[in-house]
Amino acid sequence: LMKEHDIRHLPIVDEDKKLVGLVTQRTLMHAIPPDLGQFSPFVVNYVLAKLQAHNIMVRDVVTIDPDTTVEEAARVMADNKIGCLPVMQGHDLVGIITDSDLFGIMLNLLGARRPGVRLTVLQPDRAGEVARLTRAIDERNGYISVFVTYPTSEPGTWASVVKVTNIPRKDLVEIVSSLEDARIQDVREV
Repeated sequence: LMKEHDIRHLPIVDEDKKLVGLVTQRTLMHAIPPDLGQFSPFVVNYVLAKLQAHNIMVRDVVTIDPDTTVEEAARVMADNKIGCLPVMQGHDLVGIITDSDLFGIMLNLLGARRPGVRLTVLQPDRAGEVARLTRAIDERNGYISVFVTYPTSEPGTWASVVKVTNIPRKDLVEIVSSLEDARIQDVREV
């Protein structure tokens, strides 16, 4: 079933749609003896027929509800080192969010499927720095399609990841170089 539908996580529910466990690609691989392939197809089929979901499923499943934010779902998955979260409405399974879903969201947030120039700019952590950067790009008619900021490991410094169209790379470098206390960590056409 997992191979047929190209999925790595399979929630197991009872007749009342209550979640009772989760079979993952990993739990399935751990349940199959590593040397099984050297036996005849008859033996392989016999062993696989004896595998039942309730014997190999994870029973203590971490879940979320439909109102959980994407950020919270990602945090729960990272904190628990898991690749999926069944979504529960009360006792009913209504969906599942996977690491692949989160990667898709990240690609959209970072504009990975749209061309442009992406630069990472390091600036002091003080009011007005982000506005100065965006204003300087705007004054040159640049279109900012992505803008993300995050604290760096350097105290008092934040990084801004900016994806811009309508301005050539060399002009963006010139714009940032003209800003006081701003420095480019990375610039590339993507």
